Amino acid sequence: MTAGANTEDAETVLLLGGRSEIGLEIAVRLAPGRRIVLAARRSSDLEQQRTMLTDAGALAVTAVEFDADATDTHADFLAQVARAHGRIDVAVLAFGILGDQARAETDAAHAVAIVHTDYVAQVSILTLLAEVMKRQGRGKIVVFSSVAGVRVRRANYVYGSAKAGLDGFASGLGDALHGSGIQLLLVRPGFVIGSMTEGMKPAPMSSTPAQVADAVVRGLQSGATRVWVPRILQPVFFMMRLLPQSIWRRMPR
Repeated sequence: MTAGANTEDAETVLLLGGRSEIGLEIAVRLAPGRRIVLAARRSSDLEQQRTMLTDAGALAVTAVEFDADATDTHADFLAQVARAHGRIDVAVLAFGILGDQARAETDAAHAVAIVHTDYVAQVSILTLLAEVMKRQGRGKIVVFSSVAGVRVRRANYVYGSAKAGLDGFASGLGDALHGSGIQLLLVRPGFVIGSMTEGMKPAPMSSTPAQVADAVVRGLQSGATRVWVPRILQPVFFMMRLLPQSIWRRMPR
């Protein structure tokens, strides 16, 4: 832990996916005056990320071991975080994989691995987080869907189907939490230029991790339940839902 001022009454931000570019950009913006918990595999190798957040003004930065795919460990993991910090004020789910669509079309194990990380593991931690925050009486959760899940395309249907399931689950969970004091912010970015998409040709209306983070922080501050990044994608995808399937199946990633 990197200690600063008295952290007893400071809010705690839990970043699930402590190496995520988007997640770290969000954490940097939330860092001043808060405690940050970075959760990831190989948590002892997060010194660069800890330094980044300390420099951004975090009162304390802690790295903890977290394996998103090991869903049987999620309950104990959250209990450990709550015991150590007393309260989880903001939880950002920033873990996930893009996978290899071509491989997933013939390799069932790879297809299942994508869906497990991008949907099943998210459902597990979201369900448990909601219970933790209901006991607290407050909290904020950030969930990353994608425009890939708004209408699934042939070009990336395995990843898109996982995001479609997550979008539906998070939408329903958000409705279930309405009036509970818990804000669930569902984020629907388009193509994000970063390490996850390195080597891929950027799609129209792409964004950067910093732009996504700016939109997320604005959404958290305003109490929003949905954020599209960039905003223009919302009306664009409203129209894309009307395209005939014969045209849609030829759409690129």
